[in-house]
Amino acid sequence: MANDNNSRTFSSKVVDGMERAPSRAMLHAVGFTNEDFQKPQIGIASTWSMVTPCNMHINKLADDTARGVDNANGKAVIFNTITISDGISMGTEGMKYSLVSREVIADSIETVTGCQGFDGIVAIGGCDKNMPGCMIAISRLNRPAIFVYGGTILPGCHNEKKLDVVSVFEAVGARANNQIDDAELAAIEEKAILGAGSCGGMYTANTMASAIEALGMSLPGSSAQAAISDEKRKDCERAGAAILELLKNNIKPNDIMDKKAFENAITVI
Repeated sequence: MANDNNSRTFSSKVVDGMERAPSRAMLHAVGFTNEDFQKPQIGIASTWSMVTPCNMHINKLADDTARGVDNANGKAVIFNTITISDGISMGTEGMKYSLVSREVIADSIETVTGCQGFDGIVAIGGCDKNMPGCMIAISRLNRPAIFVYGGTILPGCHNEKKLDVVSVFEAVGARANNQIDDAELAAIEEKAILGAGSCGGMYTANTMASAIEALGMSLPGSSAQAAISDEKRKDCERAGAAILELLKNNIKPNDIMDKKAFENAITVI
């Protein structure tokens, strides 16, 4: 991709010219080379957190995405936003923060992108509120952008039966009805969720991922890949390269997310 000012609409205002030397000096400290200042800057919005398994691997996916950007002659800059877990907080006072967190996520991505002058965005999310939060920010900013789904969790297993988080809810009901004992409930609790990824079923995260892909804001197949898989890592690298193509062709989110795109997403769901 040519390193012209048309693809550096925002970053050029931050790093070009003699008077921007102090800005460049600070960016040298975080790994920029002189050549990087002539490349489009792509913000990688990571929702990594150890708060929940849905997002505990996203730092690695952000690295994969950044590699895809850098290999396509862009300059990736990873930054974080918050994440909360509806699945963990459900039934407690903590759920009062859930919907608010969506707005905090959207605001924080918009704030960092606007302040730093990123020319494009790749947002990576995998939880109930960070996914729409990412999409709200992407739409408001209306800079070339791609959403990458963090991926679904692989199933747990107990007595040759596959398990997910709903298996634990069902086990609680079964124990309350004296259909299983404490030991069986504990075994299901410990074996249902064994690693990274969003809740394994057509719950909020997987449903949102399907909708976002149908909208045209994720690469084909992004919603269907397991969190811990070679396919998901390749999805991230492809997204890193694809964002440079969107920049080159000046394709923005609001060019993609028109009425027909929303009708398509609604039909899929």
